[in-house]
Amino acid sequence: MSQDHTADLTPVRTPRKAALAAWCGSALEYYDFAIYGTAAALVFPKIFFPEGNATAASIASFATFGVAYVARPIGSFFMGHIGDRLGRKRILIGTLLLMGISTFLVGCLPTYHQVGLLAPALLVTLRLLQGLSAAGEQAGANSMSFEHAPDDRRGFFTSFTLSGTQGGQILAPAVFLPLAAVLPEDALLSWGWRVPFWLSAAVVLIGFLIRRTLDETPEFHREAEQQDRQEKAAAPLGVLFRHHWAGVLRVFFAAFVAVVNTMFAVFALNLATSEDYGIEISKTTMLWLAIIANIVAVGTIPLWASLSDRIGRKPVFLTGLVGSAALVTLFLWSITEHNVPLVLVSGIALAGVVYSMPNAVWPATYAEYFPTSVRLSGMAVGTQFGFALAGFTPTIAGWLIDGDAANWYRVAAFVVAACGISAIAVLSGPSGTHRVPTPEVGRTRAEAAALRVPELAR
Repeated sequence: MSQDHTADLTPVRTPRKAALAAWCGSALEYYDFAIYGTAAALVFPKIFFPEGNATAASIASFATFGVAYVARPIGSFFMGHIGDRLGRKRILIGTLLLMGISTFLVGCLPTYHQVGLLAPALLVTLRLLQGLSAAGEQAGANSMSFEHAPDDRRGFFTSFTLSGTQGGQILAPAVFLPLAAVLPEDALLSWGWRVPFWLSAAVVLIGFLIRRTLDETPEFHREAEQQDRQEKAAAPLGVLFRHHWAGVLRVFFAAFVAVVNTMFAVFALNLATSEDYGIEISKTTMLWLAIIANIVAVGTIPLWASLSDRIGRKPVFLTGLVGSAALVTLFLWSITEHNVPLVLVSGIALAGVVYSMPNAVWPATYAEYFPTSVRLSGMAVGTQFGFALAGFTPTIAGWLIDGDAANWYRVAAFVVAACGISAIAVLSGPSGTHRVPTPEVGRTRAEAAALRVPELAR
């Protein structure tokens, strides 16, 4: 009788609900994260740093964008431990609230002209809190949707986490677009820039209401029951680095592909619009490019993910890396040539189509490197250390271009190299993981033998 009652309490897979929660929560979370990147490119150099050297102010502003990526690797240990020990749901709710509060407070900050160096110091503090939140967001949402998904459609359902991040990146420029187009510059710099940050209070409330109704995953529930029977389970991070360190390293290097996104979303926006480089494509044009490219990505990401459920993760991931390396070169060149039609075409093809290929499949790809017991930790630690390079891409690119748009090729070479490293990491990974049942995926031979499940060829 008690056994039947226990079985009745075991959660069931709800893939659509999990995918919706992942999409909505990620969209709202990355709206908060993306508006900071937009403001760092367009507004912050003028209000949070001393006047007199516009290039130095831009690099400093980009550095505040990048400091969140310093916090993210540190937060990944903490968030990963909680997610693998206490559950995916707690992480998803906690990260959403932390991001919302810190983002709202950014909109309340005084400027450099009001309080001097205290202003950028407070900005950096809140940016660090955003980074701690982001450390667990995608890994938590990916683990939740992956473990709720049918075995043969894990790519499709986990891709909603990433299409949600693109949705958030649609909302960010969509909010800034009318502000930048309608408000005079003095109004934008005095109060207009604050509005998108204050709006986070509403969007976080919606995300919280969605996520609190989602059940924990059946896979985590079974894993927790097994650990209870073993009385004291090993710490997730200890197991991760003892038995799955190769997977962590693979994710770390594969995650370098995110360099493409921050180059497109932050550095290219500054390159195209700043007076420093003499190109001066309108802010409205570049913000519309971001909106359209991300709308296209929302549609293409599930398609590429579904393809990976049929043919495997590697072919889709690698094709996207090659395409991204080629198109990022064309995109940056077209900006420096002030060829607006080519900027639009190459930018949409880059961010909306080819970058969407690795973006669509990395959630399932990385999740299949790890078993349930350390899945969230493995993805959080691997991705957040890898994403650190992406976070500082605008700063590195600003240093490489050295105030002269003619040096654009240096930035292109940097991004191409990151894509190449990512490709090597993905090629080194296991093949055919899309065909392995969820309870068995990611296990070492010893773990598989102990649990009497088929061994995974690695």
